[in-house]
Amino acid sequence: MEFSLNKTTEILGATPKTLHAWLGELSNDWTCSFGGQDDWQPFDIIAHLIHADETNWIPRAKVILARAEDIKFPPFDRYGQFEKYNGTTILHLLNEFSTVRYKNIEVVKSWNLTPENLELKGIHPEFGEVTLAQLLSTWVVHDLTHIRQIATALARRYETAVGPWKAYLSILN
Repeated sequence: MEFSLNKTTEILGATPKTLHAWLGELSNDWTCSFGGQDDWQPFDIIAHLIHADETNWIPRAKVILARAEDIKFPPFDRYGQFEKYNGTTILHLLNEFSTVRYKNIEVVKSWNLTPENLELKGIHPEFGEVTLAQLLSTWVVHDLTHIRQIATALARRYETAVGPWKAYLSILN
C-alpha cells in the first residue's frame, strides 16, 4: 500500500479506541508495569505512546514543515514515560492517550498537507534524511508494533498455564 494521509489518520484514530476496548476493563494483574525498561508491559506501552505523541511525532513534523535551515530532529527519549507516569492507572493513561492522540490528528489535518509537503525532509539523528511521509508512516507502524507487543506481554502471563499447548502458540515461542 502506498502512503495515504487519510489511511494514516484512520489507523492513528483507531489505536486509542482499540486499546481502550482491549485494556480498559482488565485488572491490574493483566496490565501493570513490572518497572523494567527491558520488559515493557501494557501500562508501560500506553505511557510510551502518550510520551511519543507529546514529544516525538508532532515536534519532528513541525521541524520539517518549518523549512528552517536547521532541520535536525529534536532527540527523543524512548524511556521518558517511566518517570512521568509512575503511580497512575491504566485507565487514566488510556484516557490521556485518547485526548493527546485526537488532538494530534486534528493538528495534522489542520496542516492541509500537499504531496509536496509530504516530500519535505528532516534529519533523523540515526537515519539521516527522512521525508514527512516516512515520518507519518512510521507513526502508524509504531502503533501497530506496540499493539503486537501488548498482545505478547499479555500472552506471556499465561505462558506456563497453557502447559503443553505452548508448542502450538507462536506468540509464546
